[in-house]
Amino acid sequence: MAVRQGGNATARLRQRIFRIRKSSPQGLVPYFFIAPNVALFSLFMLFPLGYSVFISLHDWDVVGDTAFTGLANYRRLLTDPQFWTALRQTLFYAGGAVPMSIALGLFVAVGINQRMFARTLMRSIYFMPVVVSGVATAVIASWLFNDNYGVINALLVRVGLGRVHWLSSPTWAMPSLIITTLWLRVGFCMIIYLAALQSIPRTYYEAARIDGASTPQQFFHITWPLLRPATFLLLIINVIYSFHVFDLVFVMTGGGPGFSTTVLVQYIFNLAFASSEMGYACAMGVALYVLILVFTVLQWRLGRRSEVAMGGG
Repeated sequence: MAVRQGGNATARLRQRIFRIRKSSPQGLVPYFFIAPNVALFSLFMLFPLGYSVFISLHDWDVVGDTAFTGLANYRRLLTDPQFWTALRQTLFYAGGAVPMSIALGLFVAVGINQRMFARTLMRSIYFMPVVVSGVATAVIASWLFNDNYGVINALLVRVGLGRVHWLSSPTWAMPSLIITTLWLRVGFCMIIYLAALQSIPRTYYEAARIDGASTPQQFFHITWPLLRPATFLLLIINVIYSFHVFDLVFVMTGGGPGFSTTVLVQYIFNLAFASSEMGYACAMGVALYVLILVFTVLQWRLGRRSEVAMGGG
């Protein structure tokens, strides 16, 4: 009994010391360190998001005339055919750019991870487009894909294939954007995969070679499973980028020809600053945010289930 009472007294003393430390000024030190980050996050993320939700509930134009309309903008969004067209084209753009950029990034990373001449230089060359401004890339791509004097059409004519109306045709305008996106994103995917590849212990491959595993077997049974976290990260980042793409579309096609390359962000921009429908544009922006959030949560849950299944196997 005396031992139990002594143990209870010790526990109460520890709890009292913890409360004193927590309430003391020294216990507030960590909060002072994170306060600037919390303030900046609130100023540039939480406040704009909350204010956008507020504007979306109003009939709000650029001049400043406002009228509360409740959920009218969201009801209009559900029946707006141009919104669904822009969403479909955004999904088409993402469906073309995301898997191809990840696959090409993996291919380049695996190749450059081997022993080769000027390997560091090759890595720098592949990564260089990542640090180039999106607007500058779009301007260069507009010259390359130009129908009349573009370098790509000049090469096609020289080999006898004829000119392609890259940016003036509804059929080829979106593929032109996807090709330009690949030039931008492959280097980023490559550097992430390269870091993941170099973190895999070489002993795994040595043991596999001793057991007689071929190079493809080593890739599919060692490399690819261990690259799943990097692939998951790249999938999330590239999808978010694809849903937020604006600079390439604005500079290269302006959403045209017609409405054929108008993605969601381009449509939101047109509504807000060309049509002065700020309330409806904010409602569409909130819908885009919710769409990305839902996709990210679903992908995260699928990724977690995959990791649990691998751990259980």
